[in-house]
Amino acid sequence: MSIPASDADDSVSAGELSARYDTFVVDLLGSIAYGELSAFERLAIDARHSPSLGDRAVLGKMAVSEFGHYEAICARLNAMGMDPELAMAPFVRMVDSFHERTRPADWHESLMKAYVVETITEEFYAAIAEHLDDATREAIAGVHTSDEQIETLTSLLKTMLAEDPRLSSRLALWGRRMVGEALTQVQRIGAKHSFLVGLRPDATQEQAAAEVQTILSALTRNHSKRMSKLGLTA
Repeated sequence: MSIPASDADDSVSAGELSARYDTFVVDLLGSIAYGELSAFERLAIDARHSPSLGDRAVLGKMAVSEFGHYEAICARLNAMGMDPELAMAPFVRMVDSFHERTRPADWHESLMKAYVVETITEEFYAAIAEHLDDATREAIAGVHTSDEQIETLTSLLKTMLAEDPRLSSRLALWGRRMVGEALTQVQRIGAKHSFLVGLRPDATQEQAAAEVQTILSALTRNHSKRMSKLGLTA
C-alpha cells in the first residue's frame, strides 16, 4: 500500500508519505477492530438485562453483527501482512476506559448508548474511508449496522419514551453525554496515535485535524437529526 509519488512535496519524500499512510491505515484498522470486538462483548452483556426475550434477541443480533465486523477488519489486516492482535493492542486501554466511563445504568441507557455510539463511530469511519485505497475503503464500508437494526432500535426507544414520558429528560441527557464521549474518544485516540494525519499524508497534523473537525461537525448534525426522530433534544 503506498501513496503515489506525485503526492509528495519538496520537503517530504514519497517513501516517507507511503510509510505515514501505511502506519495510518494499520492504526485505523486496529482501532476499528478492537472497537468492534468490544462492542460485541458489551452488547452481549447488555442483552442479558433485556426485559423480554424479543428485546434480548435485538441486542444479540447486533452483537453478532459486531463480531462479523471485527472478523472482516482482521481479515483486511491479515491481507496486509499485519498481525491483528498487535494492531489492536495500542487501543485496548483507551477503548476499555471509554466503556467503563459510559457503563449504562439500566436497559434504557443500554439502548440509547447503542443508538448513539454505533451510528457516530460508523459514520466517522465511513467519512475517513473516503480518503483511503479501494481495498481498505471496502473493508471499512462493511462496518455498518443495518438500516433494519437502526430502525428496530429507534422503534424500541420510541416505545419506551411513549410508555414512560419521565424517561425523556434522562435519556436526552444520557444521549448528549454519549455523543460527547464518542466524539472526544475519536479525537483522543487520533491525537495520541497521530493516525489522523493519514487523511492527508502530505499535510501537517494541524491541517489534518481541521479536516477531521469538519467531519465531526457533520456527525454532530446527523446525531441531532436522529435524536429529533425520538422527540429528544440533542
